[in-house]
Amino acid sequence: MRLPAIAPTANAELAARLDAAINNKTKPLGSLGALEVLAKQLGLIQQTVAVSIDQPAIIVFAGDHGVVAEGISAYPQDVTWQMVENFLTNGAAINVFARQTGAALYIVDAGVNHDFGPRPGLIDCKVAHGTRNFAHEAAMTAEQCAAAMEHGAALVADMPGNVIGFGEMGIGNTTSAAALMHKLAGIPAADCVGAGTGLSLDGVLRKQRVIEDAAQRHVGVSDPFDVLATFGGFEIAMMAGAMLKAASLRKTLLIDGFIVTSALLVASRMAPAILDYCVFAHCSDEAGHRRMLETLGARPLLQLGLRLGEGTGAALALPLLQAAANFLNEMATFASASVSEKSANE
Repeated sequence: MRLPAIAPTANAELAARLDAAINNKTKPLGSLGALEVLAKQLGLIQQTVAVSIDQPAIIVFAGDHGVVAEGISAYPQDVTWQMVENFLTNGAAINVFARQTGAALYIVDAGVNHDFGPRPGLIDCKVAHGTRNFAHEAAMTAEQCAAAMEHGAALVADMPGNVIGFGEMGIGNTTSAAALMHKLAGIPAADCVGAGTGLSLDGVLRKQRVIEDAAQRHVGVSDPFDVLATFGGFEIAMMAGAMLKAASLRKTLLIDGFIVTSALLVASRMAPAILDYCVFAHCSDEAGHRRMLETLGARPLLQLGLRLGEGTGAALALPLLQAAANFLNEMATFASASVSEKSANE
């Protein structure tokens, strides 16, 4: 896949205008905390002081993983397609939260091991019926990985709006995400793996051993694309491609939890400027997510003890983006409200 060009958002003149606009609102300097940082980031992404949140969307990518054959999940693989059915009938948490925040919700079959047939509301981008078992061979061929990334890029290229939240569904994908983290960030597997959907301690240790053994089997793999093809999933590859394209279109990327962040980790190794466009919704309770966020220099907006996935954290953080845009656009200045500013000698 040819990577889209992503322009850094740095702009000294615009940054100064955004600082002035934020600081002249009727409030003590810095008193809106992270919302002020967010408002400035949105302005730099959109290249304007008049920021907006237009037609926000959340995309949930679903895919299955061959590595579940190693006993690394507390749930059977069938749960992936069953949850996709739940999304399509508006029964999942992400349906509730997306509806509540007014975000459009898209459900994508990136590579589920199930034949859905034509279904209203389901976007069919299936590359294959799940990946292969990376404990023994690469999860994807290079052609499959590139196809997944290209599907993701094409999806966001055709979407309206300027904010895209990312979510996922795939039994076994915390193992894939932990393996990507281990390989790309150089963090010991023991610090990358967690309980996922609810593994016992023995299950977590088994997951760790599977990742360590697979990393040894594929020890020569180091290029980010090759690491993605070897250890990733179709939904993760599709997210990475979508993220890269969205950033090239100057859209804001609203990053969910552990698996979504692993897709961004891959994308950021391919195009570091993508991080300028990322808003990190939350720090999840999945072991390793905090370390991955630290690796990316991220400051998450929320910490709610979430570990559900589906893009739920992204949906819950969306109102904070709207609040940042709204205060910048609608809040009075000291001059317009005839409010005295802080004394010069204070």
